[in-house]
Amino acid sequence: VGAGEREGRVYSELVRQRNYFLSHGMGRSGDIAANQPKAAGSALMCRITEGLVLDVLRSAGCNNTKSCLVLPVATGMALLTSLLYLRQCNPGASVVIWPRIDQGTCVKAPQTAGCQLVVVEPVLEGDSLVTNVERVEELLRHHGDEVLCVLTTTSCFAPRTPDKLVQIAELCKRYNSAHLVNNAYGIQCSRCMGLLNNASLSGRVDLYVQSLDKNFLVPVGGSVVAGFSQDIVSGVSQTYPGRGSSSPVLDLFVTLLSLGKEGFFQLLARRKQVYERLKEKLQGLASAYKERVLETPNNQISLAFTLTPSNYKEGCKLTEIGSKLFTRNVTGARVVTCSGSKTVGKVTLEDWGAHSVNYPSPYITFAAAVGMTDSDVDKVVEKFGQVLAKMSVV
Repeated sequence: VGAGEREGRVYSELVRQRNYFLSHGMGRSGDIAANQPKAAGSALMCRITEGLVLDVLRSAGCNNTKSCLVLPVATGMALLTSLLYLRQCNPGASVVIWPRIDQGTCVKAPQTAGCQLVVVEPVLEGDSLVTNVERVEELLRHHGDEVLCVLTTTSCFAPRTPDKLVQIAELCKRYNSAHLVNNAYGIQCSRCMGLLNNASLSGRVDLYVQSLDKNFLVPVGGSVVAGFSQDIVSGVSQTYPGRGSSSPVLDLFVTLLSLGKEGFFQLLARRKQVYERLKEKLQGLASAYKERVLETPNNQISLAFTLTPSNYKEGCKLTEIGSKLFTRNVTGARVVTCSGSKTVGKVTLEDWGAHSVNYPSPYITFAAAVGMTDSDVDKVVEKFGQVLAKMSVV
C-alpha cells in the first residue's frame, strides 16, 4: 500500500497499458540514473538499455567509450545538462567556443546555460565548409581560463562537414579545456564514430551527445550522453534535477530487442547503400538541369544540390522549391538561399542556414538517414524532378 505522494497511481487504464504499468519513471531526485527500490522493473529496464546502447556505441566505431546515460530529454536539453555539469566543474569559466553550424539548438543551449557563445566561422575548402582550427586555437589562447569548453559537431547538413575532432581534441588537451561534441545523428555514420574514437585517443573529449529518434527509429523525446570516463558521465546524471519519464527508454529498449544487434547494423549498412543511390540519382538530375551535387566527401549523410538562380523562371523564389516538395509530401529537404540573418538570444548569424557567410551558391539539402529505403530515394528524386521541370528554364 502506497503511503507517499507519488505511488504510481494512474487513473486511466488506457494510459496504464500504454506505459506497460511502468508509471514510476526513472531515477531519483538526486540522480537520474539511480535505482528506485519501489520501481524495480523500471530500474532494471534502464540499466539493461544503457548496457545495450553502450555496446552499440562501441560496435558502431567508438570502442573507447566507457559509459553512457540515456536521458528522457531530446538532444538540446542533453547538451544543456552537459554544459551545466561542466559549469559545476569549472564555475569560473563561461566562454563556449563554437565552430558554427546553423542549427538553433546549438545556439540556444550554451546561452541557456548562462555561457558566452563565441562563434568560429568555417573555412571553405573546395565545396566543403571545414573547421577553422587555427581560429579555435587563437580563441583558446585569448580567453584562457575563461573557456568552459569547445562545442564541436559531427553530423550536419552539407556542405558543412564534421568538425576536425582530432585536431580540436589535441588543442583541448593542450590548453586544458573541456570538449563537448554534438553527435546528434552520428551513431548511424561510421565516419563520425571513428572520428570520436580517434579524438578520444589522441586528445580530450569529455562528453558526446546524440539523439534517440534520429539514430534508433523511435519517437522524439530521448537522448544519449556518452563519454570516456565513468566519473564524468555519472556527474551528468547527478546534475539532472529530479526524476524523468521512462517512456523514451522503454521505446528504445523494445526497439533494440526487436531489431537485435545484427538487425540494427544491417540498417546502418543499408543506409550507406541508400546514400550512394541518392547521390547517384541527384547527380543525374543535376546534369539534366545544369546544376551539380556539391562535393563534400567527408559528409556521408547529407547531400547538397546547387540552385543557380539564373536557371529558374523570372520572379521565382528558390524557397518555393522547398514548399512545392512539401505539398508533394516530401519532407526534410532544406532550401538554403545564403541570405538573411537570424538572431537567437544574443547571437546574430548572417546567411542563416548556410553555416557560413557568403557561401558561393544557394542549394537544397537531402539526407540519407537510417530507415530511408531505395523506394524513398526514387520517390524523392522523382518529385524533385517534377518541381524542377515546372520551375526551371533549362
